[in-house]
This record gives sequence, C-alpha cells and structure tokens, in this order.
Amino acid sequence: MSVANTSIEGPAIEPGNLRDRFTAYALLRITLGTNIAMHGLSRLIAGSNAFSAKLTEQFAHAPLPPTLVQLFGQSLPWIECLFGLLLLIGLRTRAALIGGALLILVLTFGSSLIQNWQAASTQLLYAAIYAALLFFLPLNGWSIDSVLQRRK
Repeated sequence: MSVANTSIEGPAIEPGNLRDRFTAYALLRITLGTNIAMHGLSRLIAGSNAFSAKLTEQFAHAPLPPTLVQLFGQSLPWIECLFGLLLLIGLRTRAALIGGALLILVLTFGSSLIQNWQAASTQLLYAAIYAALLFFLPLNGWSIDSVLQRRK
C-alpha cells in the first residue's frame, strides 16, 4: 500500500509553466484593476455629488447617519480609482488587494443593511477574486512591484 504524497510544496514549476501562471495572474489582476478603477472613474465623471445623493437616498431608512453616508459616497469613487489604478499597474499590489477586500467588506455590510441581496452576492464574488489574488500574490511577476523587487 502506498501513501499519497502530502507535501505542501507540490511539483516543480517549469519555466514555461511559470510564465503562463504569471500571465494568468496579471490578466486577472489587470481585469480587476480596470473594473474597480472604472467604477470610480465613471462615478467621478457623472459627478460624485450625484452618486453621493443617490447613495444617501438608498440608505434613507438605514440606521446610519446621512452625513456618514454622504461622506462615504463622496470618497468612494476616489478610493476605487486609487485601488483600481494600483492593481492595474501592479504597484503596492498587496496593500491594494487588502484595501480593496476591506472596501468590499464595507460595501457588503451596507448592501446587507438595506437588504440588497443581489448587490451583496456580487460583492461576494469580488471578495473571492480579491482573496484569490492575495493568495497567489507570489505569481505577481508581471508588475511594477516585481520590477522594484528585482532592483533590490
């Protein structure tokens, strides 16, 4: 009877396979970065006051102070642009992933508070993508972070 290999290290990674993994990681990171940055940019183009007013209206019956909702609505587009841009170019990727995941947590709390389960479900998908990218962060080979790390 043979015992299954329970090594955590896994098989050796061949250079071609590593390049494909770097590329897959970069494509997912860049796609998420584009998505998040465009959330913020589109809200800024439409006017952050309009977005904030709409958000305040949605949360009118939630047990949150309207001033807090307005402040969050004013800052959210800028935060999304920042995290999205950092992910897009692969700079401070770890911090951007953790910040983005925490932002999704806050958004999920808000969606759940007003019982918007469709939005909360979508946010759960974002949370999974953030978690996967953070888990596989060592594959962030096509990034500014990687270039800066090689220079050290």
